[in-house]
Amino acid sequence: MIILGIETSCDETSIAVVKTEGGAPNPSFHLISHSLHSQIDIHKQYGGVFPQEARRAHAANITPILAEALENAHLAVYNAHPLDKELKHTIKELLHKEPELFDILIDFVERVEKPAINAIAVTIGPGLPPALWVGVNFARALSLIWDIPIVGCNHMKGHIVSVLMSEAAEENPVQFPAISLLISGGHTELVYMKDADTTEKIGQTRDDAVGEAFDKVARMMGLSYPGGPLIGKLAHEHRQKFPVSVPLYPLPRPMIHTDDFDFSFSGIKTAVLYTLKDIGEITDEIRSDISREFETAVTEVLIAKTKKALDEYEAKSIIIGGGVTASTYIREQFKILADSTGKKLYVPDRSLSTDNAVMIAIAGYKRIQHYGYDDPATLSAQSNMSL
Repeated sequence: MIILGIETSCDETSIAVVKTEGGAPNPSFHLISHSLHSQIDIHKQYGGVFPQEARRAHAANITPILAEALENAHLAVYNAHPLDKELKHTIKELLHKEPELFDILIDFVERVEKPAINAIAVTIGPGLPPALWVGVNFARALSLIWDIPIVGCNHMKGHIVSVLMSEAAEENPVQFPAISLLISGGHTELVYMKDADTTEKIGQTRDDAVGEAFDKVARMMGLSYPGGPLIGKLAHEHRQKFPVSVPLYPLPRPMIHTDDFDFSFSGIKTAVLYTLKDIGEITDEIRSDISREFETAVTEVLIAKTKKALDEYEAKSIIIGGGVTASTYIREQFKILADSTGKKLYVPDRSLSTDNAVMIAIAGYKRIQHYGYDDPATLSAQSNMSL
């Protein structure tokens, strides 16, 4: 089966073509092509993602990204043929909020033959509503134009299954039960997986997501957006320079000893704010020290909560997914946790850590196997969708 994945939940426009082989319980997935357009440069001026700007960028870029993905997969056969007038009218109504997208899409599909795609998988939530709707309606339009079945996918489930493309998962299939930690700019969740297809959210952030906290702390210190990678870079440089160091400005570890699996990062963010106010002038040395202590504190909380869940649920595997897993330090600390507890650790390749359509294609395949396809006429964005 060849699946076209579409992801537009936040600030990345991504389309992938993935081929699946084999079947349950351990199908294999092969990446044929993956095209992605990041909007970081657009949102830097706002210090975060501005939803309407994200929507406009998705609408402008999604058709060229589709063309690129199909061409790289050798699935774009150019042969001019006009669409039926009634179908074109239907697509125009579907994309009435995105007239520019309609014009670009029609120009493309009237120049290319129906590709050899078996299914279309698209993110329907959670995410920013304006961004989600661009991808959902684009996928619905392609489904109608090419008469290809469609399936809506949970973005967070995508982050979980993204590890199936990792080298570790290819060599050693995930053993269940498993605990998944999902850490990104918008989410911090602990998920218990009894098996490959059963998920139960057992913990979540009560305020800021971990990636959001990184970005906000970076902004306090005068660093640009996105702040997480910059804090990680400064923290790494500090550890290289001072392998053993007592922090100049120690920070709290919120909720690290509570009996539940929830998180809270607003307190540590506020602690950084008051610390910086007390300091006054912020030097590079201070930024470096605070970056290290902040990254260390956050990671210790993530590790403690995950270990507690591993023990309570007697899990055999650890899965971590989401954009924050790109952090070298967090990866290293979870490797230490896995080794010390005898668990298997599964982390997506860095190229698949952030939002991407590859994980959506995989999630789509797994959903098709259990629930079948969705009706393109009624498929809708669900910004607050949960696991």
